[in-house]
Amino acid sequence: MEAKSAFKWWNLAAAGLLTIVLLMAASTPLRADIYMYRDANGVLHFTNVPASTEYRLYIRSSRPRFKASPGAKKFDPIIQDAARRYDVDFSLLKAIIRAESSFDPQAISRKGARGLMQIMPENFRTLDIQDPFDPEQNIMGGTRYFRSLLDRYQGKVSLTLAAYNAGPTAVDRYRRIPPFAETKDYVQKVLRFYEHYKKNT
Repeated sequence: MEAKSAFKWWNLAAAGLLTIVLLMAASTPLRADIYMYRDANGVLHFTNVPASTEYRLYIRSSRPRFKASPGAKKFDPIIQDAARRYDVDFSLLKAIIRAESSFDPQAISRKGARGLMQIMPENFRTLDIQDPFDPEQNIMGGTRYFRSLLDRYQGKVSLTLAAYNAGPTAVDRYRRIPPFAETKDYVQKVLRFYEHYKKNT
Protein backbone atom coordinates (compact mmCIF):
# COMPACT_ATOMS: atom_id res chain seq x y z
CA MET A 1 0.00 0.00 0.00
CA GLU A 2 2.84 2.40 0.84
CA ALA A 3 4.40 1.86 -2.59
CA LYS A 4 1.07 2.56 -4.30
CA SER A 5 0.58 5.71 -2.25
CA ALA A 6 4.06 6.92 -3.13
CA PHE A 7 3.43 6.21 -6.80
CA LYS A 8 0.17 8.18 -6.69
CA TRP A 9 1.94 11.05 -4.94
CA TRP A 10 4.63 11.17 -7.63
CA ASN A 11 1.99 11.09 -10.36
CA LEU A 12 0.12 13.98 -8.74
CA ALA A 13 3.34 15.96 -8.43
CA ALA A 14 4.19 15.24 -12.07
CA ALA A 15 0.71 16.30 -13.13
CA GLY A 16 1.13 19.55 -11.23
CA LEU A 17 4.47 20.21 -12.87
CA LEU A 18 3.00 19.39 -16.25
CA THR A 19 0.23 21.92 -15.66
CA ILE A 20 2.77 24.61 -14.82
CA VAL A 21 4.78 23.85 -17.96
CA LEU A 22 1.66 24.04 -20.13
CA LEU A 23 0.57 27.33 -18.55
CA MET A 24 4.02 28.78 -19.22
CA ALA A 25 3.81 27.62 -22.82
CA ALA A 26 0.43 29.24 -23.27
CA SER A 27 1.25 32.55 -21.59
CA THR A 28 4.82 33.33 -22.66
CA PRO A 29 6.96 32.57 -25.71
CA LEU A 30 9.40 29.78 -24.89
CA ARG A 31 13.07 30.40 -25.57
CA ALA A 32 14.08 26.72 -25.62
CA ASP A 33 12.63 23.34 -26.46
CA ILE A 34 11.32 21.35 -23.48
CA TYR A 35 12.28 17.66 -23.16
CA MET A 36 10.73 14.98 -20.95
CA TYR A 37 11.30 11.43 -19.85
CA ARG A 38 9.61 9.05 -17.39
CA ASP A 39 11.94 7.15 -15.06
CA ALA A 40 11.56 3.59 -13.75
CA ASN A 41 9.37 4.84 -10.91
CA GLY A 42 7.00 6.57 -13.29
CA VAL A 43 8.24 10.05 -12.38
CA LEU A 44 8.26 12.63 -15.17
CA HIS A 45 11.39 14.76 -15.62
CA PHE A 46 11.47 17.99 -17.66
CA THR A 47 14.44 19.98 -18.90
CA ASN A 48 15.53 22.33 -21.68
CA VAL A 49 19.01 20.74 -21.71
CA PRO A 50 18.62 16.95 -22.10
CA ALA A 51 21.46 15.11 -20.39
CA SER A 52 20.74 11.73 -21.94
CA THR A 53 19.09 10.06 -24.91
CA GLU A 54 16.17 9.04 -22.68
CA TYR A 55 14.69 12.51 -23.03
CA ARG A 56 12.16 13.11 -25.79
CA LEU A 57 11.03 16.42 -27.24
CA TYR A 58 7.89 17.50 -25.40
CA ILE A 59 7.30 21.15 -26.38
CA ARG A 60 9.04 22.84 -29.28
CA SER A 61 10.02 26.42 -28.58
CA SER A 62 8.34 29.27 -30.38
CA ARG A 63 10.87 30.81 -32.72
CA PRO A 64 11.34 34.57 -32.68
CA ARG A 65 9.57 36.19 -35.60
CA PHE A 66 11.90 36.76 -38.52
CA LYS A 67 12.32 40.45 -39.15
CA ALA A 68 13.29 41.71 -42.57
CA SER A 69 16.67 43.42 -42.69
CA PRO A 70 17.17 46.67 -44.65
CA GLY A 71 19.14 46.03 -47.81
CA ALA A 72 18.49 42.28 -47.70
CA LYS A 73 18.04 42.06 -51.49
CA LYS A 74 20.45 44.80 -52.50
CA PHE A 75 23.48 42.52 -52.72
CA ASP A 76 21.75 39.45 -54.17
CA PRO A 77 23.44 39.70 -57.60
CA ILE A 78 26.92 39.72 -56.00
CA ILE A 79 25.99 36.91 -53.61
CA GLN A 80 24.70 34.86 -56.55
CA ASP A 81 27.95 35.39 -58.46
CA ALA A 82 30.02 34.38 -55.43
CA ALA A 83 27.80 31.36 -54.81
CA ARG A 84 28.33 30.15 -58.38
CA ARG A 85 32.06 30.88 -58.44
CA TYR A 86 32.84 29.06 -55.19
CA ASP A 87 30.01 26.51 -55.21
CA VAL A 88 28.43 27.67 -51.96
CA ASP A 89 24.67 27.73 -51.41
CA PHE A 90 23.28 31.20 -52.11
CA SER A 91 20.90 31.08 -49.14
CA LEU A 92 23.72 30.04 -46.80
CA LEU A 93 25.92 32.92 -47.96
CA LYS A 94 23.08 35.36 -47.50
CA ALA A 95 22.45 33.97 -44.01
CA ILE A 96 26.11 34.48 -43.09
CA ILE A 97 26.03 38.08 -44.28
CA ARG A 98 22.81 38.71 -42.36
CA ALA A 99 24.38 37.32 -39.16
CA GLU A 100 27.73 39.06 -39.67
CA SER A 101 26.71 42.59 -40.66
CA SER A 102 22.96 42.72 -41.21
CA PHE A 103 23.79 43.80 -44.78
CA ASP A 104 25.74 46.90 -43.68
CA PRO A 105 28.79 47.20 -45.99
CA GLN A 106 30.39 49.71 -43.60
CA ALA A 107 30.12 47.49 -40.52
CA ILE A 108 33.15 47.24 -38.22
CA SER A 109 33.23 44.84 -35.28
CA ARG A 110 34.86 45.43 -31.90
CA LYS A 111 37.71 43.17 -33.01
CA GLY A 112 38.20 45.11 -36.23
CA ALA A 113 36.47 42.78 -38.71
CA ARG A 114 35.09 44.79 -41.62
CA GLY A 115 32.40 44.85 -44.22
CA LEU A 116 29.51 42.61 -45.12
CA MET A 117 31.21 39.31 -44.26
CA GLN A 118 33.33 40.82 -41.48
CA ILE A 119 36.80 40.08 -42.79
CA MET A 120 39.74 40.59 -40.44
CA PRO A 121 42.48 42.94 -41.75
CA GLU A 122 45.17 40.24 -41.57
CA ASN A 123 43.23 38.27 -44.19
CA PHE A 124 42.82 41.08 -46.74
CA ARG A 125 45.93 40.29 -48.72
CA THR A 126 45.34 36.51 -48.83
CA LEU A 127 41.78 37.04 -50.00
CA ASP A 128 42.75 39.70 -52.55
CA ILE A 129 40.80 42.46 -50.81
CA GLN A 130 42.01 46.02 -51.32
CA ASP A 131 38.88 47.71 -50.00
CA PRO A 132 36.97 45.68 -47.37
CA PHE A 133 34.04 48.10 -47.61
CA ASP A 134 33.55 47.35 -51.29
CA PRO A 135 30.64 44.87 -51.34
CA GLU A 136 31.93 42.81 -54.25
CA GLN A 137 35.47 42.47 -52.91
CA ASN A 138 34.21 41.64 -49.43
CA ILE A 139 31.65 39.07 -50.50
CA MET A 140 34.01 37.39 -52.97
CA GLY A 141 36.82 37.27 -50.42
CA GLY A 142 34.58 36.07 -47.62
CA THR A 143 33.02 33.37 -49.80
CA ARG A 144 36.46 32.20 -50.92
CA TYR A 145 37.49 31.86 -47.28
CA PHE A 146 34.26 30.10 -46.33
CA ARG A 147 34.74 27.67 -49.24
CA SER A 148 38.22 26.79 -47.94
CA LEU A 149 36.76 26.05 -44.50
CA LEU A 150 33.92 24.03 -46.02
CA ASP A 151 36.50 21.86 -47.79
CA ARG A 152 38.57 21.58 -44.61
CA TYR A 153 35.57 20.27 -42.65
CA GLN A 154 34.33 18.02 -45.44
CA GLY A 155 31.14 19.95 -46.10
CA LYS A 156 29.94 19.95 -42.49
CA VAL A 157 28.12 23.26 -42.38
CA SER A 158 27.87 23.65 -38.59
CA LEU A 159 31.59 23.06 -38.08
CA THR A 160 32.42 25.39 -40.95
CA LEU A 161 30.27 28.14 -39.48
CA ALA A 162 31.92 27.63 -36.09
CA ALA A 163 35.35 27.94 -37.71
CA TYR A 164 34.27 31.08 -39.56
CA ASN A 165 33.28 32.60 -36.22
CA ALA A 166 35.86 31.27 -33.76
CA GLY A 167 38.66 30.28 -36.13
CA PRO A 168 39.67 26.83 -37.36
CA THR A 169 42.24 26.44 -34.56
CA ALA A 170 39.46 26.38 -31.96
CA VAL A 171 37.39 23.88 -33.95
CA ASP A 172 40.40 21.63 -34.48
CA ARG A 173 41.26 21.77 -30.78
CA TYR A 174 37.78 20.70 -29.63
CA ARG A 175 36.97 18.60 -32.71
CA ARG A 176 33.44 19.98 -32.57
CA ILE A 177 31.70 23.32 -32.21
CA PRO A 178 33.78 25.06 -29.51
CA PRO A 179 31.99 25.53 -26.16
CA PHE A 180 31.84 29.30 -26.57
CA ALA A 181 28.44 30.91 -26.06
CA GLU A 182 29.10 33.41 -28.85
CA THR A 183 30.01 30.70 -31.34
CA LYS A 184 27.08 28.45 -30.43
CA ASP A 185 24.68 31.38 -30.75
CA TYR A 186 26.27 32.37 -34.06
CA VAL A 187 25.89 28.91 -35.59
CA GLN A 188 22.24 28.70 -34.50
CA LYS A 189 21.54 32.20 -35.80
CA VAL A 190 23.03 31.52 -39.23
CA LEU A 191 21.19 28.22 -39.54
CA ARG A 192 17.93 29.94 -38.61
CA PHE A 193 18.50 32.60 -41.27
CA TYR A 194 19.55 29.90 -43.73
CA GLU A 195 16.28 28.03 -43.17
CA HIS A 196 14.33 31.23 -43.75
CA TYR A 197 16.13 32.18 -46.98
CA LYS A 198 15.83 28.66 -48.40
CA LYS A 199 12.07 28.88 -47.98
CA ASN A 200 11.71 32.46 -49.19
CA THR A 201 14.21 32.84 -52.02
